[in-house]
Amino acid sequence: MESTGCEYCGASLKLLRTGARFCSTKHRVYASRKPRFPVEMTDKARWLRWKLVNRNGRQTKVPLTVAGRAASSTDSGTWSSFGEANASSAGVGMGFALGDGIGCIDLDHCFDDGNLLPWAQEIVDRCPATFMEVSQSGEGLHIFGLLPEGGGRNIRSGGSNVEFYSVGRYMAVTGERFKNSPSKLADLSEVVASVI
Repeated sequence: MESTGCEYCGASLKLLRTGARFCSTKHRVYASRKPRFPVEMTDKARWLRWKLVNRNGRQTKVPLTVAGRAASSTDSGTWSSFGEANASSAGVGMGFALGDGIGCIDLDHCFDDGNLLPWAQEIVDRCPATFMEVSQSGEGLHIFGLLPEGGGRNIRSGGSNVEFYSVGRYMAVTGERFKNSPSKLADLSEVVASVI
């Protein structure tokens, strides 16, 4: 199925030529300079903004609407299109509300001197070609992919810290692609099943 959204902002491409990937030359140029997210994500109105808040001595990423009001990872009325979230200056960054077939494997504290720790490398090696990004802290990795909605999981053992979610959560995103990961999403069901 051909995409109907600009790969940069998510705007409709229905009135443009067949095969068009961007709504304008400006967005084609911006996309070549800025991080890009998969079309499977930018086509969905599941985008938020976020800010850091200190709660009990710990920094927490709190979701915001594009207007800067409180948002929720479970209330679609507080989400926006990629273009709206990308254009907003509310908070300090963008977020994506998981669900509608899109989930994420979150590997925390998985880098040592810029290299993946063995436990994280093993998980990455099991993954099909899918969009991966370095987290806000620079110490984690987000592996986005196709997952049916279901309960999340947090697994901490032997020094590894793996979480996966496919609904009811949002991820603060960076768009800082990990290595040569593609700008597309692949099915992560088998990977998640093997990690449990």
